[in-house]
Amino acid sequence: MVLTYIDISIIFVFLGLSLWVGTLYAKQGGENTKNFFLGGRTLPWWLAGTSMVATTFAADTPLLVTELVAKNGISGNWIWWNGIFGGMVATFFFAHLWRRAEIITDLELIELRYSGKEALFLRGFKAIYLGIFLNAVIMAWVNVALGALIKEFFGVSDTEVWYYIGLAMLFVAFYSGLSGLLGVVMTDFLQFIVAMGGTIILAFVVVGDEKIGGIAGLQQKLPAEMFNFLPNLDFTQNPVQITKVFALGFGTFLAYIGFQWWASWYPGQEPGGGGYIAQRMMSVRTEGDAVKATLLFQMAHYVLRPMPWILVALASVVLYPELSSADKKLGYVRAMKEFLPEGLRGLLLASFLSAYMSTISTQLNWGASYLINDFYQRLFVPDATPKQLVFASRISTAILMLVAWLVTAQIQTLESAFSFMIEAGAGLGGVLILRWYWWRINVWSEISATIAPLLFYAISKFYLGWQFPNSFFFTLGFTTFTWVLVTFLTPATAKSQLEIFYKRVQPEGFWGEFAKNQALQNTENRPKNRLVFVFLATISATTLAYSLLFLFGKLLFGDYITALYCGIVALISILLLNFGAKKAKIW
Repeated sequence: MVLTYIDISIIFVFLGLSLWVGTLYAKQGGENTKNFFLGGRTLPWWLAGTSMVATTFAADTPLLVTELVAKNGISGNWIWWNGIFGGMVATFFFAHLWRRAEIITDLELIELRYSGKEALFLRGFKAIYLGIFLNAVIMAWVNVALGALIKEFFGVSDTEVWYYIGLAMLFVAFYSGLSGLLGVVMTDFLQFIVAMGGTIILAFVVVGDEKIGGIAGLQQKLPAEMFNFLPNLDFTQNPVQITKVFALGFGTFLAYIGFQWWASWYPGQEPGGGGYIAQRMMSVRTEGDAVKATLLFQMAHYVLRPMPWILVALASVVLYPELSSADKKLGYVRAMKEFLPEGLRGLLLASFLSAYMSTISTQLNWGASYLINDFYQRLFVPDATPKQLVFASRISTAILMLVAWLVTAQIQTLESAFSFMIEAGAGLGGVLILRWYWWRINVWSEISATIAPLLFYAISKFYLGWQFPNSFFFTLGFTTFTWVLVTFLTPATAKSQLEIFYKRVQPEGFWGEFAKNQALQNTENRPKNRLVFVFLATISATTLAYSLLFLFGKLLFGDYITALYCGIVALISILLLNFGAKKAKIW
């Protein structure tokens, strides 16, 4: 073990502080399910936005980035950077609608939007499928990263690390089960500051060490292609890696840029929002706050966080060339062990624990909201008291913890889990977007779009033996064909239910007679051509995020001319974003 008493003391102080902050809100969070799962809809936008960022910053995140950069250079991050546009679409087109819906979970929207027993079935099915199965996969994925960290630091066996993970999950389940979302977001804020500060310190120490020699030394020791921010495109359809640069075939590029951001359902990046992102959107005070919180999340997620991870990842390629492809992610952990002095080592390990805890606490609270609000209460105890439901929520939190702990042993690599999550939801995104903007989407559209990807993914992988992007396009194409066909072969949602949905949510788009019915209009007059200005804000925010990401990167690596161009683009983007947002009355 490389930790000293000072390191261990710092870790225990941090854990105690997190527990104290979480338990402060036990009474308030335990009053009812709205408080337990939404914090009473009183969160300020900056706190909700920071909580979103903290949740997506888990122990696995720096390790995954290290693995991507070590194998493919900086441009390997396009496997997740492609999601910026989808994130901005969720920000400007959907955040205010989620808040306006006045629901507790995003699954509750199903019975607000659709009618009949089929809607009840879909809501209950998704509560189990997403709340238990996929939620357990996500938490197991995060646990794998924590396990790698524990094994590297403490030298324990695979069996022993499994018990360490169990203890960590038990600790998180205890405070999140007591306080609900209020405790989760408050500890998220603390944990994000610690986690972000720790990664910045590590990057500064590692790159500044004489073995690397600063940024200049790093550039001398690695091929220039490793520092490319854009991937090479290989139009021969037979992509190869050349001196560690990310080379994409045209099909893969098209999948990332043209389809994945809107067509795939992926936790935290759902088209139209959803999951714990929608939970935060619904927990703030106003619709404008929902937009601000989500915009803060997108900018911090893609622009603020990556560079410290990328610097350490590049340094790990120089420092640990002996690591196999499967172990590249461990370069980050080894850098922590080797370069951090006493005290700082404990602080950074605490930062990893904080990132882990913020993610697991959200997943437990979010998953419990599905199981209680959308399954247990809706199907079995509709007249349960608030106290009974909160008690059941705490029990379900413990059950989810146990399931995720058991599933952890089945997750082999971070990249394989990431690929499964992306492809198993290919094709569902179109329905999740259109259900807000087209009245003809019905419950059977969503049922078929939810089930079909699992079938076609299995066929492409296990029968046809295809890999990404062919498997992705196969799943996407057949899933889309399935739900479009099903939509027109099945009856539309009952008119009475569509009227209820329209009157509460006031959606825009293709709503035919509902949009013309004055009795259903209950908001102020919308600005003329509002969606045009919303689209302008979306494009401007997307351009701003990419230009700032490249600006910081180019400044870091000494390409000041390109950085200047990026700065000019960022300034223009800010002006256009402000213009579009004001015209559309977004906030």
